[in-house]
Amino acid sequence: MAEQRPMAGNRMAGPAAHRPAPVALTPKEAYSILRQHILLIITLTILGFIIAGGTWFLLRRYRPKYTAQTFIRVLPPVEKDPMTFVPTMVNRDVQYGYRLSIANLIKQQSTLQALIKRDNIRETQWFRRFARYDPNDKIMNVNQCILKAFKDLKKRFSAFAHRDAEFVVLSMTCNNAQEAADIVNEMATLFLTSQGSTKRAEISAKLTKLEQRKNSVQSELVLAEKGMAEVRTRFEITDIETPSNRYILHTFEYLLNDLEIQKSRLVPLLEQARADMENYKELAVGPITEQVEDLIERDPTVIMLTQQLHLLEARRAGLLTKLGENHRVVRNIQEQINETRQRRQLRRGEIADQTRKANYENAQDRLIVLQNGYDELERMRLEAEKQKEDLDNARIQYDQRVAVRDERKQTLEEIKAQIVRYQIIHDDPETPKVQKVGNALAPLEVSSPRWEFYFPVGTILGFICGIGLALALELLNELVRTPRDVARFLQIPLLSVVPDAAEDEQVRDIDLCHVVHQAPYSIISESYRRCLTNIKLSGSADSVKTLLISSGAAGEGKTSVAVNLAATFVAENKKVLLIDANFRRPSLQTIFSKTEVQDEQVRQSEFGLSSLLMGLCSYEDAKRSNVLEGLDIIDAGPLPSNPAELLGSYRMEQLIKDRRKNYDYIIVDGPPVLLVSDAKVLAKIVDSTVLVLNAGSTRRGAALRTIHELRAIDAPIVGCVLFAVRVLKGGYFHEQFRSYLEYQKLQLARSI
Repeated sequence: MAEQRPMAGNRMAGPAAHRPAPVALTPKEAYSILRQHILLIITLTILGFIIAGGTWFLLRRYRPKYTAQTFIRVLPPVEKDPMTFVPTMVNRDVQYGYRLSIANLIKQQSTLQALIKRDNIRETQWFRRFARYDPNDKIMNVNQCILKAFKDLKKRFSAFAHRDAEFVVLSMTCNNAQEAADIVNEMATLFLTSQGSTKRAEISAKLTKLEQRKNSVQSELVLAEKGMAEVRTRFEITDIETPSNRYILHTFEYLLNDLEIQKSRLVPLLEQARADMENYKELAVGPITEQVEDLIERDPTVIMLTQQLHLLEARRAGLLTKLGENHRVVRNIQEQINETRQRRQLRRGEIADQTRKANYENAQDRLIVLQNGYDELERMRLEAEKQKEDLDNARIQYDQRVAVRDERKQTLEEIKAQIVRYQIIHDDPETPKVQKVGNALAPLEVSSPRWEFYFPVGTILGFICGIGLALALELLNELVRTPRDVARFLQIPLLSVVPDAAEDEQVRDIDLCHVVHQAPYSIISESYRRCLTNIKLSGSADSVKTLLISSGAAGEGKTSVAVNLAATFVAENKKVLLIDANFRRPSLQTIFSKTEVQDEQVRQSEFGLSSLLMGLCSYEDAKRSNVLEGLDIIDAGPLPSNPAELLGSYRMEQLIKDRRKNYDYIIVDGPPVLLVSDAKVLAKIVDSTVLVLNAGSTRRGAALRTIHELRAIDAPIVGCVLFAVRVLKGGYFHEQFRSYLEYQKLQLARSI
């Protein structure tokens, strides 16, 4: 089993590793794209200017257009009252809306068709170009001709309503100046004539309706007056029209009010009589009151008996002292006294009974009289109330008919006034509300084409096309050309960007695989040193010791990256083993020619990685030592029949495991990932993989598939190297090249 190796620390894992980056352009990126294609934009802008100028010249020479105009004055939309002298003020928005409606009436289909049917229009060259004539000069394609003329007229003729002025502008554009003026004048005449007759016809129709309405109102007025007479007859009230208010009352109302007053006065008396009768009824059986006692004392008989009683008592008292109580005379006087007392008592009772009975009977008679008076008063009040109710109903019905009569009278007067006003308006010359200001004259200047329109528009369109084409070229380009593309679409770490050899003057005569060794101060060498630094920073010292250098397809520069990266490690005094694992297209034996090695190694020229893995030679036989100081190489060797099985064998794993102890770094130049499966086998053995993306040939889809293939087997990816990047105007490397060259010159000058 292969030993467990730590993976690269910056490898993306999980769903986020497959999530596509947003494609939106930032303003800075858009500006950079425009700078890159500035020549294209300028060229298309100039081309647009030239095309616009040529179009303007040809149209002006061979197809000029003339526009004739005339004005129609539109009066305020209100109907002026001929009976008053005060001018009517109309809101400006209302006037503009009326002018706009007039303009729409002029442009409507019926008006345009009526214009086409006029003889003066059919004689123009504008109309004749739509028609085909027979030998008798008659139109053969009438319907088709009218349809074509209508469509062209609808496009060339316009009616514009001024916002602030009281005019509607009529204009016609065609190739003949005089015909344009004739068509406009014919339309103005046609519309004014039709509008005048239409308006007068509308007024005549209104007059007819008003006459009919007047007759109807007069009939309703007669019916209302008949209804008033019918109310007076039915209720037999002649003074029904007498006004009724708090100061003037009808006879029925006076009578009802008087009866109400009498009733209000009689009710307390009636209640008092009932109370008196009940009181006297109680007194008739009760004790004698003081009033009755007073009547008894004033009775002559009672007075006489009282006096007799006093005399007898005085006489008895005188005799009693002389004769004694038992004397016959005294006893007679005593009997007289008792008899007198009895007679007086009987008289008192008789007088009391008569008095109380008389009082009760008097109260009862008074109650009967008052009750009879109340009943009669109530009967009269109810009768008066019924008369008042009839009066109110009569007044309501009468007032309703009076209101109808008055309303019909007012309506009749208004209708008569309207009839008089419309008759005056019908005869008024300003009735159509539109007036022709003057005839259109043949225009002296060409209305189209106008250079002030064509030249700016052509220039702007050319400029816009240039920008659009530049953005389209950039957005439709699927190559991975810049670090921005790597960040946006691939989302893997970018270890370094290697410029194209044509951009660096120091490497123009040098093999790309020997740039670091032969041109150490070039910017390409600096790019490989930056890649080395980023690899070191991607993990611990032992986490990335074996690297697979691969790409999606062949010819993308992975061998150059592998060799130069190995040379960069060697330049830092690291011991490096470089293995060529691309059995199908080996490169190291060509890059490092075997004629340059020592003579004792010539006999081993046929050995390589395939020989070592098949057990045909030892490690020392397959290795070429010190090709560079500190760099050993194992060539690919002969092409085996089963490359993937060899690379995934235990011997390959053991080779990597054993050599980790003797070398600081092991770099494997592997085959393309998308072409053969060998690379995926190697990716599971090494610590991490470095992908090489060629800016001139690697497409985004291929790069994404390469990353997906490696992640599908859980192979660690330390990052990618963007190879052969060209300098873009206003883009990546432009300022970096200049700054690096200036910095390098200053460093070389100080070293000297």
